[in-house]
Amino acid sequence: MIKNLIMTELTATQLNKYALKILQDYDANTPGTIFRDKIRISIEDACRIQSTVTNLREQRGEEVIGYKIGCVSKDTQLKMGFNSPAWGRLWKNELYLDGVILEKSNFTNPAMEAEFGIVLNRDLTPELVNIDYILDSIETIHPIIEIHNLVFNGDPPFGPELLANNAIHAGVVMGKPTNVNTSSETTDLKLIFDKEIIDTWSDKKWPYDMLSEIEWLIKEQDKIGNTLKKGNLILTGAYGLPIPINDKKLIEVTSSLFGNVSAIFK
Repeated sequence: MIKNLIMTELTATQLNKYALKILQDYDANTPGTIFRDKIRISIEDACRIQSTVTNLREQRGEEVIGYKIGCVSKDTQLKMGFNSPAWGRLWKNELYLDGVILEKSNFTNPAMEAEFGIVLNRDLTPELVNIDYILDSIETIHPIIEIHNLVFNGDPPFGPELLANNAIHAGVVMGKPTNVNTSSETTDLKLIFDKEIIDTWSDKKWPYDMLSEIEWLIKEQDKIGNTLKKGNLILTGAYGLPIPINDKKLIEVTSSLFGNVSAIFK
């Protein structure tokens, strides 16, 4: 997944130490401080750290509700040191609905992406996966604002730091559902801060552009014994990089085909 030098695998003691510190940083809203010491870890160990943090969060009662796909652009993959996309977990306590009011102080350099999300209507069987199977497995489609804590403390490429910090994911604002339409259609997608268009994409083709990396995600999860399940929310991947909101307050994502979603950051 990452073009990286051969590194010594972290010991169980190191892995647990890093995972505990990342969780402490998450709780303190100071993400990734272990990387201030310019530690160098492999992509495999970064994924192990993310999984260990996941176990710790689940042990204290938090719940994984789905997955995000990130770094779908080849340019972004190159900058991060990847040769494929990245993924992270979505958490129930980080899921918000359209119109939510959030405190900027609960995030660190909050940055937004516009994208689409799908909710599954059944558990997925990796051996059966193709575009028709995926389409038949979608209950609803949603416009999404994805929130990131846009902080990197280490040296580039930032791929391992990104993955160890759950792909710098900090929350999802989910718009109202649209039922699946299997016919090929096009849509635009806009990211808007305080009524100013910050980024825009046109002629995005449903379902092919939105679902292009879902099969990859299913196979990646299968490698570690995970199955995408009925009710899971899957973020299908943003077309641009996260953009910090700075002093902006009203964040909107609009799609001519799949509707709108908004959030206010006080």
